[in-house]
Amino acid sequence: MKGIANSVKVMGLMVLVFFVASASSQDRKGQGLGEQTSQSGQTGAGVGATTAMAAAIGQADGTGNPALGGRRPLYRLTRSDVVELSFTLSPEFDQTLTIQPDGYIMLKDAGAVFAQGLTLEELEHAVDKAYTGYLHNPEAAVALKEFEHPYFIAGGEVGRPGKYELRADLTVIEAIEIAGGFTHQAKHSQVLLFRRVNDGIFETHVFNLKNMLKKKNLGELAWLRPGDLIFVPQNVVSKIQPFLTRPALDMYVSSTQF
Repeated sequence: MKGIANSVKVMGLMVLVFFVASASSQDRKGQGLGEQTSQSGQTGAGVGATTAMAAAIGQADGTGNPALGGRRPLYRLTRSDVVELSFTLSPEFDQTLTIQPDGYIMLKDAGAVFAQGLTLEELEHAVDKAYTGYLHNPEAAVALKEFEHPYFIAGGEVGRPGKYELRADLTVIEAIEIAGGFTHQAKHSQVLLFRRVNDGIFETHVFNLKNMLKKKNLGELAWLRPGDLIFVPQNVVSKIQPFLTRPALDMYVSSTQF
């Protein structure tokens, strides 16, 4: 009897092990199917995370970082720009217009349309809308004929203060070199960059170019944007120099501290 009982226990244990092994195998198969579903793009957290990462890297709204795959912002019209309108089905309405100081253009037979701040595509839609009712199925094509070239302004203690065309990507130090470099009265440690945010509001950046050049590290320099103003102030030595004799100036002031 005791032997029979032991045999029953052994058989029961073997059955239990068999069911546990079967359940484990089914779980592994289910996980495998889940992974295949995620990779196919149907479901799965992994796919969502990949999609979110792709959206963050490759923005397609014109404001993304070009270095990461985003498009550069589209050009927006401003005052004094000249645009050419061409109509496929109504060439008699073709016209060349200049954006007025108030931001409007005057369309032939359709009146004023606000153009400042629009992209060329947005202006096309605005012109089509303005001519709806005047023309059957207006299809305007807008081309930019003349525009204000990007520029920067350098002032203060630079060799040739003035307005310069911004033809390529430039840093602050490169722009100063284009403007004739520093004068001997320049305060290298406090170069100012003024950038327009919107009408009447500017943001200011201060750069210690003397320290950067000394450390041979220009990684913190900003890239210029159209309309930026660089101003190099006068150093303290040059301000008080007219009132001091040279021996007194050498005794109390060291030019290396500016």
